Amino acid sequence: MIKVAFLTNDLKNIDAHFGSADYAAIYSLDINEVKLLKVVNGSSERTDGRVKILKDADVNILYCVEIGPAAAAKIVNSGIFPIKYKQSVSIESELIKLQSMLASNPPPFIKKMQIQRA
Repeated sequence: MIKVAFLTNDLKNIDAHFGSADYAAIYSLDINEVKLLKVVNGSSERTDGRVKILKDADVNILYCVEIGPAAAAKIVNSGIFPIKYKQSVSIESELIKLQSMLASNPPPFIKKMQIQRA
């Protein structure tokens, strides 16, 4: 089971910058199940507050459309793997892709997360 956070302004797409996202939609998933754990309103938080929210939620992977170098360093130092897209991507399609990847051949960084959780 891994936990992922999608930064979003519309709760349907990965469409937000780390520093200005209205929400973080946090999911847990494995090869059999995808579950929305919570939606966090982060619009009033600054960088350190956003990092703390994600770390406290035990998030493994963070998806966003943009993240600055200082924020990315804080995310990585918190043990969270950031993934950034150049344009908006559907949260649902990314969850399906992740679930398929877990079932077939996960990349090394996901295998490492799974080993650490075991």
